[in-house]
Amino acid sequence: MSRVNHVLKVGRNNFKPPPKVDSSVVRIEPMKPMPNINFLEWDGLTRIVFTRKNKSLAAIFKSKSVLELLTKNYSIFCSLKNTPVPEDFDIKSKLEEIYEETGMRETRSRTMSNDQLLKLLESFNSRGIHFSS
Repeated sequence: MSRVNHVLKVGRNNFKPPPKVDSSVVRIEPMKPMPNINFLEWDGLTRIVFTRKNKSLAAIFKSKSVLELLTKNYSIFCSLKNTPVPEDFDIKSKLEEIYEETGMRETRSRTMSNDQLLKLLESFNSRGIHFSS
């Protein structure tokens, strides 16, 4: 988790032999203080939401493979906590609760800030939905 700033452009003529593209110099500064999160969870969430970065979150989490993954991870979480999975468990209703709480149903991944992604991860985790096993 870092802040990235564009410093300057470097033209292709500054290299021998010149590449076919221009380059840039960027400054990468780690966030201070680092958020207290599980980085495997962070990685799992960002992989899912940025796979289709131009789609809304609702569309991303509607895909069959993502729903199956979240359901499986919820079952694993329940078994680790020695609690049974509720018989009426429906991952789609959990997702609806998350959209309501965060207001991010139509948000597109490419427009989200780190703070919004952290809020989304916290909302998932508070409902027992995790992105790593």
